[in-house]
Amino acid sequence: MNENRYSRQILFAPIGVAGQERLRNSRVAIVGMGALGTVLSNHLVRAGVGFVRFIDRDFVEPSNLQRQMLYDEEDARQHLPKAIAAYEKLSKINSDVALEPIVADVTAFHAEKYLSDVDLILDATDNFQVRYLINDVAVKHNIPWIYGGAVSATGTYTAIRPGETPCLRCLFPEAPKPGTTATCDTAGVIGPIIHVVASYQATEAFKILLQATNAYNPHLEHFDLWNNTHQQIKVLKAKRPDCPTCGQRQFEFLETSPDDELATALCGRDTVQLSPREAITLDLSQLAKRLAPLGTVEQNRFLLRFYIDPYTLVIFPDGRVLVQNTDDIATARSLFAKFIGN
Repeated sequence: MNENRYSRQILFAPIGVAGQERLRNSRVAIVGMGALGTVLSNHLVRAGVGFVRFIDRDFVEPSNLQRQMLYDEEDARQHLPKAIAAYEKLSKINSDVALEPIVADVTAFHAEKYLSDVDLILDATDNFQVRYLINDVAVKHNIPWIYGGAVSATGTYTAIRPGETPCLRCLFPEAPKPGTTATCDTAGVIGPIIHVVASYQATEAFKILLQATNAYNPHLEHFDLWNNTHQQIKVLKAKRPDCPTCGQRQFEFLETSPDDELATALCGRDTVQLSPREAITLDLSQLAKRLAPLGTVEQNRFLLRFYIDPYTLVIFPDGRVLVQNTDDIATARSLFAKFIGN
């Protein structure tokens, strides 16, 4: 271990040399490499957390650059997957850390594969369905995780430690109905709230990895930077014996069947995501040649974009497709079948 690199962190009494070694031996997964994920990964990699896996299904767009701090205009021009762009940046920041970028969606088919072999899971997503998946994996495998969210100038976070604190289903028995809550695409978001929430998440992550039990935060924290408010909500007593997840240990979000819906309209994005049930590998170069006579094609190492007015199909090697400019699942499936095949 390069103690000089982490010297100022080691001087912080709750960490010290032994704590730095503990961080070096820790494994963390970050779900989502948008705004919160870029700040979280930056903190963890610079702090010397030994293994960081980051998972994201999306690619860099110009509208991301205002708040997603790892990315630049060239990443957006190349339509780089966020996990890859983050890897390229972070690998230059700390070569002591093992990084594993995964360009994928976290679904019931894959969640345990990606999340069950780490010491801590960090939530940097923007939807509750994925958070319930994280919660199921975390409770099932007794892995702590840290929930976080930010929109407009407000943000929330809490640490969930299975067996000790309420789980997400205790606090939110049901996900908010679509259209009933603000999103970054409807209410906007300012960069500073991202850093506030993610920095609190990262600090709590250090405490958990260091097993600094006397410093654990037992609250759900809510911030409104614009209106200068900060609320601490006591949640320990919210733990419910009848909770389906942590009380009855029913992991329904991890359950799959052949009839499961693998098409999802992404909230606020005017985009439908189609995912294969089983792992496949597409030859993007061959597909590009086949599609070129039918519309405009752009390709890089990680994805192919096919423009067929008024739609854009973003195709990944694992068979996942984003159909942009529609929120109609039937239309998306029709375009997939027409241009890519079943």
